Amino acid sequence: MILPIQHAVRRHMSDAVRRLYDIPSEDPVLASIPVEIPPRRALGDLSVPLAFELARRLKKAPRVIAQEIVSALGRVDGFTKVEAAPNGYVNFFLDRPAQIRQWLAPSPTPAATGTPSNTKTIVEHTAINPNKAAHIGHLRNAALGDAFGRLLRFNGRAVEIQNYIDDTGVQVADVAVGFRELEHKDLTAVRQIAETTRFDYYCWDLYARVTEWYEEDKERLKIRAAALHAIEHGGNPTAELAAFIADRIVRCHLQTMQRLNIGYDLLTWEGDILRLHFWSHAFEFLKKTGE
Repeated sequence: MILPIQHAVRRHMSDAVRRLYDIPSEDPVLASIPVEIPPRRALGDLSVPLAFELARRLKKAPRVIAQEIVSALGRVDGFTKVEAAPNGYVNFFLDRPAQIRQWLAPSPTPAATGTPSNTKTIVEHTAINPNKAAHIGHLRNAALGDAFGRLLRFNGRAVEIQNYIDDTGVQVADVAVGFRELEHKDLTAVRQIAETTRFDYYCWDLYARVTEWYEEDKERLKIRAAALHAIEHGGNPTAELAAFIADRIVRCHLQTMQRLNIGYDLLTWEGDILRLHFWSHAFEFLKKTGE
């Protein structure tokens, strides 16, 4: 949703600058206009520091350039106001109700738009690190994502709900280190623990313990780094232990979410992305297609 809005801001800024200062659209300063998210809502929803790029060329203070740009912009559809900040930023304030109404408006038929009938909207939410039980913050995010997906489906959109699983990250590595270094457990022993305890809560406590263990001796962080490398490489006992931990914790998460009537169409495992060399294939595809 935010990307089309950012593109519109860049287009409006480029048009205003071309009119004001006779700068061609192919000029590098207009070819890649940065659009930032302000640190505070009071400063707007989007912020553009273009005046700083133009200051030396125009021999004007950024504040003055920002004021001139805002005057040239006038009223911008989709925004309640556009302001020139004293420091030279141009701040855009979204008309949030209008943007939401537009986003939730019934989608035109594929025949009317030329859009393929298999177009879908992806909603990715939850994304809990698979090293501990879900807490109230995780449940809040999952409930918001689920509600948003249901609204889109109610509105007639084809929606795919995804949950990204970071099964190769430092949190999972820490739990594997905890079982191996603090409890001296191998995979067989950990399987037994998983069958006889609330495993997600057990791992949560172990994760806290191993964090304290690292703090007692910073040299132990080298053990974490070695575990991460082993997990990413795969085909070794540490990787097998981490894979089991992540799989069993995700199953616990799914049971928790099921009690809230929250489900997913796709679980995206980071480990699969690494093993399948997804990024290298994606980059090669983008190079060939020129995207």
